[in-house]
Order: sequence, then structure tokens, then C-alpha cells
Amino acid sequence: MRLQFPSGVAGAGSRTRRPDPGPVAQPRGFLEKKMAIPRLRHAVRTLFEVLAALRPLSRACSTFHAFTDVLRLPKRQMTKLVFPLRELERQLTPDSRLDLHVKIFDPSLEDISKAEAVFTATSRNRISYLSSAVRLDHAPDLPSPEVCFIGRSNVGKSSLIKALFSLAPEVEVRVSKKPGHTKKMNFFKVGKYFTLVDMPGYGYRAPEDFVDMVETYLKERRNLMRTFLLVDSVVGIQKTDSIAIEMCEEFALPYVMVLTKIDKSSKGHLLKQVLQIQKFVDRETQGCFPQLFPVSSVTYSGIHLLRCFIANITGNLKTDGL
Repeated sequence: MRLQFPSGVAGAGSRTRRPDPGPVAQPRGFLEKKMAIPRLRHAVRTLFEVLAALRPLSRACSTFHAFTDVLRLPKRQMTKLVFPLRELERQLTPDSRLDLHVKIFDPSLEDISKAEAVFTATSRNRISYLSSAVRLDHAPDLPSPEVCFIGRSNVGKSSLIKALFSLAPEVEVRVSKKPGHTKKMNFFKVGKYFTLVDMPGYGYRAPEDFVDMVETYLKERRNLMRTFLLVDSVVGIQKTDSIAIEMCEEFALPYVMVLTKIDKSSKGHLLKQVLQIQKFVDRETQGCFPQLFPVSSVTYSGIHLLRCFIANITGNLKTDGL
């Protein structure tokens, strides 16, 4: 029943009616607001559904710092995260799988879990930035084993080191979007276990004294156990990388090739690059460790295996995998 208001008195005992004005007028914007509420509820519901769907991907990309989280994953996903080279091997035919050296360093999951303790900051295992140096005689004189990371500017070196130290969040590793950010040798002390050195990048915006700084360090640093040479997996070995490789070979340095940014390529492109680099290592190098280490600082793929390898070669973890 539609409500009607009195129209007033026209004469004794008589009433007149005003024309029906139709539906009661609502305040301006009222209907728009009433209609918008269901749409808003639907949008919020959709947003929560999208966030729920993205949550596993987000975890895979950002929270698997600790190996205990990795062990809870389904086996296939865990293998992909811990052993990315094995995942690439699955795409090869049985005859061509020998082209990749997948199991030269083949630690157990238990070994990888033990290695986490080396990289986890505690009151007894202090992990910290120590100092920087532009010359070897300015470098800290430490008895512990040492490893260094070198690579082309913008190869993702600082990002990789930051990922390795993700279990020690108080360690400040500066990461810049501009290539050539690192200008000095930066020393990080990992408890009583070893020292990690972040070297300046070569190529674009390299320090003017890069050659003297790096060559002297590589030739004369007595406690240097292994050099990690980083190569961008998206573009492969570049001319400047070849020069760095020649330097390692000339100095008879034991070194390892780490392939960065594996999250940036399709599986097909990544496999092609990895096979080309593996062929180069097999045919053109003497001092390079035969097995490649593909890694991603974004998804943490390969990071746990690399931690375990570093713990092993610095004498802090004995494994059956090497």
C-alpha cells in the first residue's frame, strides 16, 4: 500500500486529492549506494579468492628461506626448488641426460638441513658485515676459510648473497637496481665457519682499479677456498665473462659457475642456455667445477643446495655427495 499525504481542505466536508506523485523520492545518491553494495561485496569476495589462489605462489617466491619450510612441500615441488638442475634434466631424452652433470655434488636432504645451521644467525653464530677494502693489504686478516663471489655488473651478485644470508636478516647486503653498485671488496664473517667476499662487478661501471684489486686478491689470498663466478642464465656467457674465466684459468683457481636469474626464462630457453654453458665448461675449462649451480634469488630455487656446497667446501660439513 502506497502512503499518501493529506492534500489540505478545499471546502466544508470535502477533500481534494493531489495527483499521485509516484514512488517516494529518495535522497540523491541513495539508489546508487544501494546498488553499489552488492557489487562491492562481490568485488571483495573476488579479491579474497584471488589472494587465496596466489598465496601458494607467494610463499614459493618469498618465504622458503628455511629448509624446514621446503621439506613440507610435495615431492615434485621440493625437488624443483632444491635441485633445479634435476628438474631441467627431466626435459632431456635418456641419451642426452649425460650432458648435464647433475649428481657430482649430490647431498642428502639431511645434509642440506644441517648446512642451514651454518647460515643461521644465533647468539653463538654471529653473521655480520665485517669491513670493506680497495686493496688486499687493507683486507681483514682472518684465519677462517674464504669464498668470493665475482660476476658481471647487474648479474645479481648482491641479490644472491642477500638470499644466502636470508636466515640472518640483520646482515645488511646492499642491493641496487643500478649496475656497478659494489665498488669495494666487502667482507662478511659467518661465525667461526668462513668469510664471504662480495667482489666489485666487472664490465659496465666497474671501478677504475678493478683489475689491480681483483687480480691481486685472487692470486695472493692464501685462505681463498673457492671462487664463485656468476653468469646471467638469461644471456649466457658474455665477452667479459670469458675474460674472467680466462683469469681464473690462468691463476689456476678452483672456481664454480653459478647461473643466476633462472626465474626470468622459460624452461626451454633456460635448458638451452644451461646445455651451452655445460658444454663450454666441459671443453674449455680446467679449474671449473663440472657441475653448474642454477639459482634464483626470487624463488630461492637452488639456494639451499648452494648453501650446502659452500658449507662443504669450507670444511664445515661432511657429506656423502662429494
